[in-house]
Amino acid sequence: METIDQWIAGRPQASSDAAVLSVFDPVTGQAYARCPQGTAADISAAVAAARSAFPAWSALKASERAHWLNRLADAIEARSEAFWSCESRDTGKPITLVREIEIPRAIANFRFFAAACTQSLDQAFHQESGLNYTLHQPLGVVGVISPWNLPLYLLSWKLAPALAAGNCVIAKPSEITPMSADLLARTAQEIGFPAGVMNIVQGAGETVGAALVAHPEVKAISFTGSTAVGHRIAAVCADQFKKVTLEMGGKNPALVFPDAPAHTLKTLVRAAFQNTGQICLCGSRILIHRDIYDEFKKAFVAESSALKIGAPSDPAIQLGPVMSEAHFRKVLAYIAQAKDEGGSVLCGGEAVKPEACNGWFIAPTVVEGLPMESGFCQDEIFGPVVSLHAFDDDDHALALANASRYGLAASVWTGDLLRAHRMADELECGIVWINTWMQRDLRTPFGGMKQSGFGREGGMEAMTFFTEPKTVCIGALPNG
Repeated sequence: METIDQWIAGRPQASSDAAVLSVFDPVTGQAYARCPQGTAADISAAVAAARSAFPAWSALKASERAHWLNRLADAIEARSEAFWSCESRDTGKPITLVREIEIPRAIANFRFFAAACTQSLDQAFHQESGLNYTLHQPLGVVGVISPWNLPLYLLSWKLAPALAAGNCVIAKPSEITPMSADLLARTAQEIGFPAGVMNIVQGAGETVGAALVAHPEVKAISFTGSTAVGHRIAAVCADQFKKVTLEMGGKNPALVFPDAPAHTLKTLVRAAFQNTGQICLCGSRILIHRDIYDEFKKAFVAESSALKIGAPSDPAIQLGPVMSEAHFRKVLAYIAQAKDEGGSVLCGGEAVKPEACNGWFIAPTVVEGLPMESGFCQDEIFGPVVSLHAFDDDDHALALANASRYGLAASVWTGDLLRAHRMADELECGIVWINTWMQRDLRTPFGGMKQSGFGREGGMEAMTFFTEPKTVCIGALPNG
């Protein structure tokens, strides 16, 4: 059994009461590591370490903080194979996915915010009412809580801007996938990253996560996860007047028009099933113009059925398992619910056992015939499942797409530029892709509307969140 540590003040340690949680390999279904079950005492120790480190870290020149973030990015890159291995084992996802997309994006996050912090947020104004300038000062000790579906990628997405802005951070990764956060902390220690600036506290959300959110000396919380948990976090932060940003669930529509480009089909299959559908941005409601519905449906089902499922070490594999036994049962329950609601399963719809795999695998599942108000079409299932729906015209497509309590992302597939602009304007979501999916410019704000989120991450939006603006006014001298 492998042992995972917490990292407080630059040192590895167990939880204060020595309690541990088992970490399971989703490919085999067997426990292979032990993760500390952190406590409120561990959070208090991490806060003390961060508070102690804050004066020196925040006093560094922006270029010096950038230097440390770039060193950390270089160190991750130098140990890329180790990060690929632990991330793939922890999540069960294909090694090609972590090697080609997720670990490189984590490295890019650190490098992007290393550059961003050297571009000042501060402004100056004059000739109206004295000389005014604004300072964007770091908050102090901040907390970040990241999910299990993209462990290092989304952890770095939060850590990097918080550190770049001059804060000291307490990070709580998912207890389901704790390996890459542990390796990140070890890597930071090896390069001499300043102790106490980046602390990793492991454990379950209802214990150590709740303690982090509630701690009065933690000045802000950045959370990615479910809407239900985000709702509870928002309530605690509101009670303390604590800054919070929430990136939560999605039930993202893809709108396919008759003039959609040729690459639409393959891209939407990828959008539906990449990472076994366990990405908040996956397209889980495919809306197809009635004129092409039957043809597109047939091709989509054929492409989905052909996806290769199996162990992540095989480079030909396109789908791994879902992340946990509890999640496995949840997804299968939703498929059963779809059948009960009158849906027709066009492919998949069942658990599968690839060769030499005894873990939590579910075949890519495509369902049609459900009303948009059904639970299958309204709830974020977060698995390899999609629903197909026909629409008659632009207004009908918009009505179906917006018929959701979520508003994270959407994609529009058309050759008509005027239609694309209208759809983008009227879709109720934080990001709209036109004839593409998952292309991200790190300079742009990212987040959702409605129950998908509160606040924005990415670019200068993220840097601004982790600072407190202060205006200084120097009075003009009287004439004469």
